[in-house]
Amino acid sequence: MSTEPSVWVARVCLIAAALLWSISSLFMRLLSAPLGLGLEEPRLTPLQIAFFRGFFGGLLMLLLLRREQMRFHPAMLGMVATFTIMSGLYLSALGLGAAANAIFLQNTAPMWVYVCSIWLLGERPSRRGWQAVCLSAVGAGIIVAGGWPSDLPPEQSQHSASVLLMGLGSGCAYAGVILFLRALRGYATTWLVTLNLLGTAGMLAAFVLLRDGVAGFYTWVTTPTPPQLRVLIAFGLLQMALPYYLFTRGLRTIPAAEAALIGLLEPVFSPLWAYLLTPETDTPTLPMLFGGGLILLAILWRYVPMASSTQHTNTPGLSASSTSTSAPTPTTSSGP
Repeated sequence: MSTEPSVWVARVCLIAAALLWSISSLFMRLLSAPLGLGLEEPRLTPLQIAFFRGFFGGLLMLLLLRREQMRFHPAMLGMVATFTIMSGLYLSALGLGAAANAIFLQNTAPMWVYVCSIWLLGERPSRRGWQAVCLSAVGAGIIVAGGWPSDLPPEQSQHSASVLLMGLGSGCAYAGVILFLRALRGYATTWLVTLNLLGTAGMLAAFVLLRDGVAGFYTWVTTPTPPQLRVLIAFGLLQMALPYYLFTRGLRTIPAAEAALIGLLEPVFSPLWAYLLTPETDTPTLPMLFGGGLILLAILWRYVPMASSTQHTNTPGLSASSTSTSAPTPTTSSGP
């Protein structure tokens, strides 16, 4: 009996994942804004938050992992590296700039996924899907153009541009993660998510250890206070482990291009949570509202009305039982 979810159950998994991802802005503001909760000091860097988020989320998934699910494929190395790049760039953009600009990650990923899924996975997105991606790309462009620095001092202008470029880079990396997860869908969902989360924590820890030495790493990893650690545990469980499990589960049935489009629900809701906590810095501008409206319209255009007989190209993934050792060739961006 197949363990793959039905099409509509898979879509519900993807929608739930996008909504859970959107609370990243809420957690980041809890850990950085002076809200009277005492969570903003000592100041945690985006890389510290990415490390603890992946570590705690990965520990939860490790508890759910069964030994027989642990099967290796060379493509998993690329998947973990891409996931680490995505996490570092996205949290850096979210921590250093406005939430609505950081979510450029979701705004760009579907464009890369739609193109790459044809060449790399052999999937054929529908015409309606292409139209939705083009519409969402226009919305993304409006959001970024509205937030691009102008008439600012050189230092502030450079900072704002760097944040936007981090968002663009994380979008490319996120597209790579989606393609890897889709290609590796023959492997256990729990195993893939565990690898990504603990792999991210391990790679970030190694980077800091090489950069700062043992003493510097010890200081870096022992910085969070007990209240901050509680928030980081919730961050890892609710915003990483659970949504990535749901997303990977949904990708067993839904093509990568469609999954990326559903993921655009995140940038619609993420600025809302940030605004509720810090309206003085995260009040949506007119370009943000207009661009977000176009993204929502794109999703509605793709699914309302839904064709009575939706067909998905069923392409073989990289099965755990396959004797082939060749890895897929999605390009990871270090450039989301």
